[in-house]
Amino acid sequence: MTVVKSALRYSPEHEWLNDEDPVRIGITDYAADQLGDVVFAELPEVGDTVTSGEVCGELESTKSVSELYSPVTGTIVEANDDVVQNPERINEDPYGAGWLFTVEVTEEGELLTAEQYAEQTEGTVE
Repeated sequence: MTVVKSALRYSPEHEWLNDEDPVRIGITDYAADQLGDVVFAELPEVGDTVTSGEVCGELESTKSVSELYSPVTGTIVEANDDVVQNPERINEDPYGAGWLFTVEVTEEGELLTAEQYAEQTEGTVE
């Protein structure tokens, strides 16, 4: 069963973000499960500008390659180098050590509540 964290918001493309400043972004438990074992992560670099709904990186798994979409518009403040070196963290702890990057947000895209995302993925809100 897919875990959906109640304290987070979600994009329709299966990214999560918190409400801190800057926001921290990662992929959901559902997305990590669908990808399978992640073996490579290409993340945006510090200083890059990302745009809500547009591709900003890539995750490669044993099953496929998946584009990573930014749920917000803004500037990258930090990228999780540990995930680049150890992409398995994304599968092991997608809401914790497997976070991907932080953004100083200038505009939000379409975001879902935990309940809305759980309904979309047939997940359980925790």
